[in-house]
Amino acid sequence: MVALVAGLATACAGSDDGGKTTTTGGEEGTPKLTIAPANGSGKARPDQGVTVTAAGGTLSQVVVKLKGKDVPGALSADKTSWKSTWTLVPGAKYDVTATAASPKGKTTQATSSFKTVSDTAATKINNVVPDANETVGTGMPILIQFTKSVPAKARPAVEKAIEISSSTPTKGAWRWLDSGESFNGLPSVVFRPEHPWKAHQKVSVTIHYAGIKIGDNVFGDKDLTRKFKIGDSHTISVNSHTDRLVVKKNGKVVRSWGVSLGTGGEVQSDGIDHLKTTSGMHLTMAHSRVERMVAPGKKKGDPGYYDEKVPFATRISNSGEYIHQNMDDPSCLGNRNCSHGCVRSPGGDAQWFYGWSYRGDMVSITGTGRNLEYWNGWGYWQMSFSKWQDGSTLKRSVTTAPLTATPPPATPGTTPTTPGQGNTPAAANTP
Repeated sequence: MVALVAGLATACAGSDDGGKTTTTGGEEGTPKLTIAPANGSGKARPDQGVTVTAAGGTLSQVVVKLKGKDVPGALSADKTSWKSTWTLVPGAKYDVTATAASPKGKTTQATSSFKTVSDTAATKINNVVPDANETVGTGMPILIQFTKSVPAKARPAVEKAIEISSSTPTKGAWRWLDSGESFNGLPSVVFRPEHPWKAHQKVSVTIHYAGIKIGDNVFGDKDLTRKFKIGDSHTISVNSHTDRLVVKKNGKVVRSWGVSLGTGGEVQSDGIDHLKTTSGMHLTMAHSRVERMVAPGKKKGDPGYYDEKVPFATRISNSGEYIHQNMDDPSCLGNRNCSHGCVRSPGGDAQWFYGWSYRGDMVSITGTGRNLEYWNGWGYWQMSFSKWQDGSTLKRSVTTAPLTATPPPATPGTTPTTPGQGNTPAAANTP
């Protein structure tokens, strides 16, 4: 039995400090171990991850630590190589210990301690929607919002680095939206299921953003995890011809009331009648106890000008549409369309809906003669799933991994592999 520790028999190769490796063993029939990045490196590239290889034997143990915690990775089928699953954190110190054994039982052990470069990109994750631990509706998208547009070359790596799990495996796809299409002007990548989420389940999304190469020698700064819940199935149907709104919970009607939609009759230079309510599949987006509503593009004294404070307002688009308490002629409700484009409702019903609905509830409006654009608020269900999927740089759908209470046990003697959806390991993210 022979044990050789890195540093006693070490060779390095590479064009710069970040590309060197530590090689140990290979004498007297012992396996040869190679670790990249090299021991002592202070300029390791985060997007390259950690690689351990064995020649003349197989790996029996690989342990990679970051601040005392295991770094996940995967062992090859022939047990001669190990790669970290995700890219590395910039400006962080890593410790690697590996052991390999020859067919005759001779062993080699190697270690490497290195630090990654600390150059992070100005493009950072600004926010993730839904909020942490929020209960949302079955139509809810997942929005990862960035401070700046992610360069086209970096987008495949970012998509591969998003790990999404749910209690019930769900097929969906990511689509990139630049600031002109984003509901709040922030460049985003958005996940939309092919079909509504199944009710009563948990969802977890982790963006392994740290270490992804975003630009020339700059990298993503840190990972982010967001967990939320899908609540009851809430579906709302609004018919412009009958001026009626029907609410269902888990498939059963729970409430219905008369409404008043947009009157129409104000076509602007863009050719759109802005007083018509949009038809299509909306999502509830936000709740406002009192919302100030001002006539767009008008000033006080202009025909059709208004400036009102409206209570119990639930937003359903970005073009100023809400389900809210009626503030004008109550005889319109259930009889004719009198609003500026919103769904006016009786006070008690508007207040009930304000407190009952989740963000992400599906609101279907029909019969108005004006269609909701997919980029108007969260109108993402207006686009066919095949076309939505075309907005992914990978041009593919993904299925969420099963969400389990505890991770599966690791293979003895190796750092555990992170459960996920088959994302490409760190080394494959290299441009």
